[in-house]
Amino acid sequence: MVHVSFAPFPFAGQEFALAPSRALYWAEERALLVADLHLEKASFFAQRGQMLPPYDSRETLSRIATAIRETGARRVLCLGDNFHDSHGPARLEPHAAGMLDALMRSTEWVWITGNHDTKDKSVEAQGVAELEVRGIMLRHEARPGETAPELSGHFHPKLSVTARGRRVARPCAVASEHRLILPAFGALTGGMNAADPAILGALQPARAIDALVAVAGSGAGKLARFPLWRHSKPSALQGKGLGDGHSA
Repeated sequence: MVHVSFAPFPFAGQEFALAPSRALYWAEERALLVADLHLEKASFFAQRGQMLPPYDSRETLSRIATAIRETGARRVLCLGDNFHDSHGPARLEPHAAGMLDALMRSTEWVWITGNHDTKDKSVEAQGVAELEVRGIMLRHEARPGETAPELSGHFHPKLSVTARGRRVARPCAVASEHRLILPAFGALTGGMNAADPAILGALQPARAIDALVAVAGSGAGKLARFPLWRHSKPSALQGKGLGDGHSA
């Protein structure tokens, strides 16, 4: 049984569930979907003089392990930008490398390549550019004009709202009628305004585009929807920057 923190919702004729951890569970496939892990991002910046704690890969992989336990997932589908750069796999310290090896042995693991993975031979050897499952296209970056159902990542969407006088920002998914962009899962991934024209444009054609946020509570997880764009009336959220930044 899927953990109560996962918020269920229908998409493209299938049942999905979004977790506050930013993982997406596909019930029919018993698959966990995650996007933009950016493993070894801290070590990448450390090589350039920006010293960050070198444990982001451990944290990211630990959260994947938790999501697998909570869902009973048998497959893990990674939607690209798996490592932050082409030399990331070689920099994995022994503990994180052991965690990744154990996860890949215990589940069917599929790497979908992203723009950060194009020169990563260790990932490309096992990865694919895109994958079709039950009529749904899985790829790293949303393809403008796509008419088939699609799941993707790449943009690191993040929603910012004001509630009770406080500004709250958190990663979110962004969905149109038949396409869904996942939030970035990695521990050191920033965010891009969910209503940024680049995200809204990538999901066209569409009649409506919403931000989806999984809200954990005392009971079952709930999915909160925030309108970002409508065909006839743009949302007031459009154009509000988050100041967090991200490099896709």
